Amino acid sequence: MSKPSDQDSAGQEPSPAGTSHLVRLAIPNKGRIAGPVLELMEKSGLHLLDQGERRLISRTPDPHIEVLFARPIDIPEYVATGAADLGITGRDMVREREAAIDELLDLGFGGATLVIAVREESQYTTVAELAGKNIATEFPVIATAFFREQQVPVTIVPVGGACEVAPYLGIADAILDLASSGNTLRSNRLRVIHEVLTTSTVLVANRNARASKGEKVEEIVLALESVIRARGQCYLMMNVERSCLTGIRAVLPGLSGPTIMEVASREDLVAVHAVVSEDRVYLLINRLKRAGARDILVMSIERMIR
Repeated sequence: MSKPSDQDSAGQEPSPAGTSHLVRLAIPNKGRIAGPVLELMEKSGLHLLDQGERRLISRTPDPHIEVLFARPIDIPEYVATGAADLGITGRDMVREREAAIDELLDLGFGGATLVIAVREESQYTTVAELAGKNIATEFPVIATAFFREQQVPVTIVPVGGACEVAPYLGIADAILDLASSGNTLRSNRLRVIHEVLTTSTVLVANRNARASKGEKVEEIVLALESVIRARGQCYLMMNVERSCLTGIRAVLPGLSGPTIMEVASREDLVAVHAVVSEDRVYLLINRLKRAGARDILVMSIERMIR
């Protein structure tokens, strides 16, 4: 496991792990979920104050929260040992590290499936047919547990990357690897014979940190969760004559029903506000117009807190 540096790229001394007033959040320094994680941080208000390609630790607008950049596979162990209080990584990484940590929140992106795949022309169609064969994978712990559970004896061949080429090099008869769209497997002429588990990006916590820093941990959970809830939602505002309200309500139930507000100096007019799914807006606009709505505004939502 790689270790965080004693000094970040900006020359600042990071706070020591375990500091009672500080919450350290570990996030991926690279990989397929690194970009979406940074976007989530920005939208939640926890944007990074220290920039730079070689940064290892960054401050946030909250002086009691700092961010540690680490390899996704190392994040579960950092959290389990207390080097970080919270972490964002893939559920598959947590399983592979067998880390004793708590999952607080599914962040809803980075979805993928850990699959067993063989060459297109291979005769293998089931897991049982792989008995006695070599399986290449970047997930030896998960692979070992899976084949043991299936009672299929195999030889696990750990690889550090480019798992897809292993069957063509004669290194392995099959691979156990992550697939999202399946394009990589198809481009390497591999076909899936079994799905082992599904994964997504999750927020995890050190169990002691939850007890000692619960209030600040809950603040972070709320900030991230509010962004997740706002995804795919938009805010509609419109003016409606009172006589048309029944028809508008029938068209626009919204999240908890539309909000009706008085319009100053217009007793015959009310303002109607509602949260709706973005994929409904196109059809709703015309229906609302026909039902009597006017001055319709559609706004994006950054965060939504219940």
